[in-house]
Amino acid sequence: METQKPPVPNYVTPAGHLKLVQEHSHLVKRERPRVVQEVAEAAAQGDRSENAEYIYGKKRLREIDRRVRFLEQRLDAAQIVDPKAQTRRDRVFFGATVQVEDEVGLPRTWTIVGEDETDADTGRISHRSPIGQALLGKGLDDEIKVRTPGGERVYLICAIAYA
Repeated sequence: METQKPPVPNYVTPAGHLKLVQEHSHLVKRERPRVVQEVAEAAAQGDRSENAEYIYGKKRLREIDRRVRFLEQRLDAAQIVDPKAQTRRDRVFFGATVQVEDEVGLPRTWTIVGEDETDADTGRISHRSPIGQALLGKGLDDEIKVRTPGGERVYLICAIAYA
């Protein structure tokens, strides 16, 4: 008999969890019923084989259903981690906002978040990314080395904060 592995925890901040819940709710309660209605109206027009609205609507329904299933899996595996509840603020843990400097003194700021919350443009990086993994557990004034496509980079941790 095969034993199933438990799902990998999906660490997420409270704000990230809320965003996933809202997207799921929007798709299930608003978007899907609207598209179902459009498909029904297109089907009522007759020949479905050359009916672009019907074909596109069915495709859109499949996309919505796929996204809903994905969100349900992510929400089922979600473990909400509130950065405000972090008691050890001298180290980098999930939810930390970390200010670093590179070799030439250029500052960078990253917030360690879950995979569903990443946004490189705003400095929100996954705890599973190479930089996120290198930062986890480190303290103030620690150096981290990160292998990037452009070569190895060294960063000095200058500040750690939890919002």
